[in-house]
Amino acid sequence: MTNPSSPSPSDGEDIAYDEQLSATADARVSLDPDETMERIFEQSKLVLDAIRNESMGETGGRAEPTYPISRAAELVGRSDSMIREAEKSGRLPEPKRTENGRRVNYTLSAINHMRQVFGTAPRRAPDEKTAILAVQNFKGGVGKSTIAVNLAQYLAIKGYRVCLIDCDSQATSTSMFGYRPDLDLDGEADTLYGYLRYPEEGVTERMIKDTHFDGLKLIPANLDLYNAEYELAAIVAKGREEGGLAFNRLSAGIQSISDRFDIVVLDPPPALGMVSLGVLAAANAMVIPVPPTIVDFSSTASFVGMAQESMRILSQFRAKPIFNFVRLVASKTTENKGMHKTVLRIMQRVFGRSMINATLKESAEIDNASARFKTVYELDKPISKRDVHDRCLASLNAVCGEIELEIRKTWPSHHEALLQENLM
Repeated sequence: MTNPSSPSPSDGEDIAYDEQLSATADARVSLDPDETMERIFEQSKLVLDAIRNESMGETGGRAEPTYPISRAAELVGRSDSMIREAEKSGRLPEPKRTENGRRVNYTLSAINHMRQVFGTAPRRAPDEKTAILAVQNFKGGVGKSTIAVNLAQYLAIKGYRVCLIDCDSQATSTSMFGYRPDLDLDGEADTLYGYLRYPEEGVTERMIKDTHFDGLKLIPANLDLYNAEYELAAIVAKGREEGGLAFNRLSAGIQSISDRFDIVVLDPPPALGMVSLGVLAAANAMVIPVPPTIVDFSSTASFVGMAQESMRILSQFRAKPIFNFVRLVASKTTENKGMHKTVLRIMQRVFGRSMINATLKESAEIDNASARFKTVYELDKPISKRDVHDRCLASLNAVCGEIELEIRKTWPSHHEALLQENLM
């Protein structure tokens, strides 16, 4: 008689997977806290590796997003027929085709080439300042990294030259681009920490990583970045002049590479520390995510007060920031929660034009994509239901589109086009 609890042959892969995850779980039991934390840390990395390998393959390779000609035409700002005509005339390369003659979707790099040919790339003018945008809140779990990563990808899709700088030692943004931060990256050679520790060497090319989105670069982070909190604080303790240099260190690094980008997106840590203060000093714009709950609203109010006091401190070290705009965005909103609606109405009434009109909705599609170390912008088809996917994408596009508009308003070269679009 077959034991009902015995595994069937089809369970083999799951058994091997479970055995891999639990290989070290019971290796030893220690009362030493250092040994215990080290074991848990190593086991956690094993779990993340297993999930990552299952969703992306052993190499962690990421495919460049592709678009059909209708979407390509929309992104380029020209019609389908104009693209086809440019391909026939040789202004654009002939499209690749499948064996049965169907047109292969265009990559983002191909679309950016079209923009150059048609003169529709939405760049800032050479004499205009790079937008340096901090997505910042000292409270964790408000959707900060979600907004930072999706915004960076959205802007790259729209044709801007973007650099996403992960300033958080938890390295969520870094992980979303396929890196295992503490396995794939050398903290001093590959990440932001290397520059903050050795600023005299500058932001090296090795730190500026290509991504699978054409036009989007990443300066990653890993746990080593946490050391910068203590190292920079020690410099500040030496005196006002040294402190000014420490607070402005990130700003100086960004300025040294800013001519290569239209927009720099900063994803800072969810805490008030030296790196967060450096982000405040470096940014010239800020977006503050806040879920519409009483707890998050209260914490965000405290963050604004702390940020205001921090700017006073920075001004003493000649590092006071000047923001072109500061906007709050309601994040992780749920339409069927009455309290969310109530708090959101209060926020909109109190903050008025300081709030972005669109809200970033809580969505299973974001969660499902994140479980695969991806964003919704990377999905070639819905993971959940089509209507859930479409609502999520509409919410992301609306939020990111409003932020894009605020950035464009800071560039005089865009004003005429914005006036024609009735956006100014």
